[in-house]
Amino acid sequence: MRTRPAVSTLITIVRHWLELAQWLDSRGVRGLADCDTTTLDGYGRYLLATKAEVRSSALRRLVALTRLWALDQISPAPTGLGQPPWETTGVDDYLPRPIPLGNENAAAPLAEETLGPLLVWAMRVVNDLGDDILRAHAEHARLLNAIPDSARPEGRRALCAYLDALLESGDPLPVHIEGDRVTFVAAYICGRVGAAKSQMKEYPRRDQLLAAATQRLSGCPLGIPITGRIDGKPWRDDIDYVEAWPLWRHLGTAAFIVCAYLTGMRPSEVLGLTTGCCPDPEPDAAGTVGRHLIRGREYKSAVDEHGNHLSAGTDRDAPWVAITPVVNAIRVLEKMVPDGGLLFDSSAHDRYNQPTATGSMVHRSMRSRIDEFVDWANTQAARHNLASETIPPDPHGRIGLKRFRRSLAWHIARRPNGHVALAIQYGHMRSAVVSGRYASRGRDGIHDLLDIETVRAVADTVAELRDHLNDGGGVSGPAARDAIKIAAHAPTFSGTTITAKTARRLVANPDLMIYDNPQALLLCRYKPDRALCQRDGIKDAPKLEACDPRCGNVIRTDRHAAQLRTRADQLEQQATHTPQPIGERLRANAAKLRHYADTHDNTRVTSSGEDKHHLTEEPM
Repeated sequence: MRTRPAVSTLITIVRHWLELAQWLDSRGVRGLADCDTTTLDGYGRYLLATKAEVRSSALRRLVALTRLWALDQISPAPTGLGQPPWETTGVDDYLPRPIPLGNENAAAPLAEETLGPLLVWAMRVVNDLGDDILRAHAEHARLLNAIPDSARPEGRRALCAYLDALLESGDPLPVHIEGDRVTFVAAYICGRVGAAKSQMKEYPRRDQLLAAATQRLSGCPLGIPITGRIDGKPWRDDIDYVEAWPLWRHLGTAAFIVCAYLTGMRPSEVLGLTTGCCPDPEPDAAGTVGRHLIRGREYKSAVDEHGNHLSAGTDRDAPWVAITPVVNAIRVLEKMVPDGGLLFDSSAHDRYNQPTATGSMVHRSMRSRIDEFVDWANTQAARHNLASETIPPDPHGRIGLKRFRRSLAWHIARRPNGHVALAIQYGHMRSAVVSGRYASRGRDGIHDLLDIETVRAVADTVAELRDHLNDGGGVSGPAARDAIKIAAHAPTFSGTTITAKTARRLVANPDLMIYDNPQALLLCRYKPDRALCQRDGIKDAPKLEACDPRCGNVIRTDRHAAQLRTRADQLEQQATHTPQPIGERLRANAAKLRHYADTHDNTRVTSSGEDKHHLTEEPM
């Protein structure tokens, strides 16, 4: 508790105590000694059922009751008031369902067609182009710092010699052309020769230089080594002085996209990270190196041992897991900002901010930067003839920051091995998020969102299976009969909202869960004891990216059999245009797919119970 609550807060707290006393009196309870934990549980549920309050108001009411119990504990003459049950089991069962800010659960996930190339470009900029951009920014800063504050004769002589030589050589001129307007890039010129900017106006052949600029190439190459590659080739010959800051912005934006999407953190949590938040893990006594963990700070609820607010914040109790692309992004950001500062420090990331500006970038600024990043990436895709990596507009509108978190949960649950960029990362993310539950915030972390999305996906899968069976369709595989039972008895959620509490209950019930694996062309009725996909100890969900068609959890429908034959036809078509060894492998895979389809036809069962043939219990 805080040591000095405001007077208005005290009045509200005492009013809540009096309301408890009135409720106890109405039930014949005459003293706090008779108000045990069970009684407080009943009162908490009474409040939930009768008080039409938002979650924050209901929470303050429970906190007031906790204060009463805490005061009784330290009183010289305690009454024996019971401990509120929410102090041990959590408050969620006594609070109305949270309404996420920005309606996070209702936000549309980013379309695969948009997210895939967006992630490709973000990771490419961080991993492949980042060093070049950092060097360009350093050279840009060096040139600015090399400009003297006052004009000196030697600076004028160096300036004239440099520009005279350019005029005579026919080389590109250091000017910026925008429409019909031609201007000198004074900072670039003066930084190179050590002249003051005022001396540019005194250059005697200024008009001749500007006239020549309209007839010749222009450019201000920084002369840095280019090591980055796009599609196996250098992404450019050099970086121009005027490009250094825009590329710097794109680098910071790319790092944000990687962190926001591949951690499941909220936008404000990403923007609040500081340097040193993700140290390299030390090996344990056995020499095993653990995962990288991101440790953030929290400010709103940060208090000292006396309950007084700590403006510097405190470390969060639970860290986030960082997979390799996220670690790379953080390392790049740590090179962009001062040591000990915010990774998205506004003064470091925006050239137009004053050096004295404090704080992180705001959401609105980052949204605009993402729009600019998409435009730039599409320009690069066209320049490098990478039409397949163009980022199309998302059908649901702008790429809002909160949509990254929802998209991660959606893609882990529904597209674990789909065509989104680097699909294997979904498997890594599920392992990272689920194993140890690193990212949980009580019951309020990414896990709730992932559970909700998983149940949504399973509900859609079961509904489609139910319709298929009702239309006379058949299923096959070792788990076919289980599938028919689940389709007949599983709950439906059409038109209803799936809460986090409902999702947790359903995910914990393996008898209701059927997972769709469109890439493997099968359904999974997941039972851990017979799963062939599990090799790392994670048992609460299948690893769909490691699906084995011989598994005892496999289910196939008539639609899957048709798709297997279509894919076999495609493989055989590819085999006719490839060298013999590869062609033979393609034909072998096609034959295997046709075998699966034939097995389905010969073993399928229907919901009517009239088997075409007896269902085999042996894995395929």
